[in-house]
Amino acid sequence: MYSEAVYRLYRILASQSFRDILKFLVILSLIFWLISAGSEKLHYNWQWYRVKQFLFTFDQGAFIPGPLLQGLWVTLKITFISLFLSLVFGLVTAIFRLSNSVVAVLTARVYVETIRNTPLLIQLFFNYFVLSPILGISPFMTAILTLSLFEGAYASEIIRAGIQSIDKGQWESAQSTGLNRFQTYFHVIIPQAYRFLIPPLTNQSVSLIKDSALVSTIAIYDLTMQGQIIISNTFLTFEIWFTVALIYLAVALTITFIVSVLEKNIQGDKNLSRP
Repeated sequence: MYSEAVYRLYRILASQSFRDILKFLVILSLIFWLISAGSEKLHYNWQWYRVKQFLFTFDQGAFIPGPLLQGLWVTLKITFISLFLSLVFGLVTAIFRLSNSVVAVLTARVYVETIRNTPLLIQLFFNYFVLSPILGISPFMTAILTLSLFEGAYASEIIRAGIQSIDKGQWESAQSTGLNRFQTYFHVIIPQAYRFLIPPLTNQSVSLIKDSALVSTIAIYDLTMQGQIIISNTFLTFEIWFTVALIYLAVALTITFIVSVLEKNIQGDKNLSRP
């Protein structure tokens, strides 16, 4: 009985999961030590107890979101609207790149190369100070448009690669049944390609969440901007920035988890559909 317990303990200690957890704890301890050592040299006075009021408060039992949660809501709205539009821009651009029209291919190529080879911050400033006054759009819509165009350029390459991964026989089969090019895309090719697109588009979604922090530079009161305002009023530099970083991390991990569950369900349905 004793030898069996020792053997089980040995199996646990030798398992890959235990080693991974141990490595994570070591890295976490190292990070904590570096932060503590740095704060001691800076003579920084940690005041974590003050952070809660900037997240939420309760007034007579009513939940009142603080400035950080209010900024998070703005960030989420910008992120999800931009994500939807970026997929639309990416899909249209990918179809243009694969079309037989020289004008469509050239237009898509200029868009992709221009967006991908210029900094997002410069694009934000250009759209805010130049296009926004001309078109009469708000800073909020300017941020959404800029992020959508920026992420759409990257999404187009992902979608184009996914479409090209489909066997040419699928195109020939669709054409033999009388489907035109538009119908072939949306009834045959894209329904098969989206399984390959989920992982890279998930990474692009996480990048969009992080890139959205730059909209604070054009007077959008998102999570980052709210953090800057709190720091300027309270001087809780490290506490607020660490809290903001953890909120971004939580949102990104939540999206990744949801997509991974969705991907497993899709894979399971695919396996069940096989004879």
